[in-house]
Amino acid sequence: MKCLWKTMHNLLCSQSRLLPEELIWMRMPPEPSSQNPGMQIAVFRHGISGILLHNTIYDVVPLSSKLAILDAQLPVKQAFKIMHDEGLALVPLWDDHQGTVTGMLTASDFVLMLRKLQRNIRALGNEELEMHPISAWKEAKLQFYGGPDGAAIQRRPLIHVKDSDNLVDVALTIIRNEISSVPIFKSLPDSSGMPLLNLATLQGILKFLCSKLQEQAEGYSLLHNQLVNIPIGTWSPHTGRTSNRQLRTLRLSSPLNSCLDLLLQDRVSSIPIVDDNGSLRDVYSLSDIMALAKNDVYARIELEQVTVQNALDVQYQVQGRRQCHTCLQTSTLLEVLEELSIPGVRRVVVIEQSTRFVEGIISLRDIFTFLLG
Repeated sequence: MKCLWKTMHNLLCSQSRLLPEELIWMRMPPEPSSQNPGMQIAVFRHGISGILLHNTIYDVVPLSSKLAILDAQLPVKQAFKIMHDEGLALVPLWDDHQGTVTGMLTASDFVLMLRKLQRNIRALGNEELEMHPISAWKEAKLQFYGGPDGAAIQRRPLIHVKDSDNLVDVALTIIRNEISSVPIFKSLPDSSGMPLLNLATLQGILKFLCSKLQEQAEGYSLLHNQLVNIPIGTWSPHTGRTSNRQLRTLRLSSPLNSCLDLLLQDRVSSIPIVDDNGSLRDVYSLSDIMALAKNDVYARIELEQVTVQNALDVQYQVQGRRQCHTCLQTSTLLEVLEELSIPGVRRVVVIEQSTRFVEGIISLRDIFTFLLG
């Protein structure tokens, strides 16, 4: 078993514990139009909690889907090639000895592997990657990228949720652990079956949430408020807005290594790329690094000499030009929620309309941090 593909059919519908719709909405307090912004936010969050607390992951995961799982003994080189070919930024790892999923292979692993190769830290040659298994790489990573005192990082248990968990708990698990998705395990595993059902994402939860809010959009005036009036997202200092994170942007001429440093250090998934005037040109995401796995491009370049423009050119050659998802400070909260519920969209960049100057960024994590605040 080197690469497993699992198709799920009708596994999820029988155990949904959704309360009757009318009961959920009856519990939501009325929202007079005269409420101040603080009260609007409080009422809106109360309504969101009512939906998420009374629905489980079964109400979010598709009834039928394909899930890729890689054997932990698969060679690293082959694993990253599969991830690139299938458009995957992360994939669960199956351990035959333990008979379960024990970890995740991510785009971050690919970045760290490239650095290990190119910095000559007991580097593996490209040929050795043909045989070096994922499990060995995972163990080596704990040694290579240990703590400041040189001690190895201890392997932590696999973060996961159960199929009976409510959507608030699932969303908080993803946010607090700063991950993009989390494996869903069966509540009552059996010895003969695979415990993994699927992966839960913030986007899947938001799509479900938007379908509910559209039915009651007129009852929540906050949905029609402009972003400029809502404390959400990461903002440039010139806007006068404060945020927990510092807004990072990079130029097309910036070294790719600098971009990767910021992505890993700040634990963010993307950075807006701007021209010399600060106008948005593209967004470089951590998952974009997987383009270097095609035809072993990574083996023919030096990361220190590659610019963001070079990396984007490789990405365009592999997948073509792409759309940057943007909004304005005058966009409404509902518009942003709907944009982020589109499959594949994980953040929107806030720009000034005429110049495309980058003013801020709103990610799925920002959305749920605000909704569950």
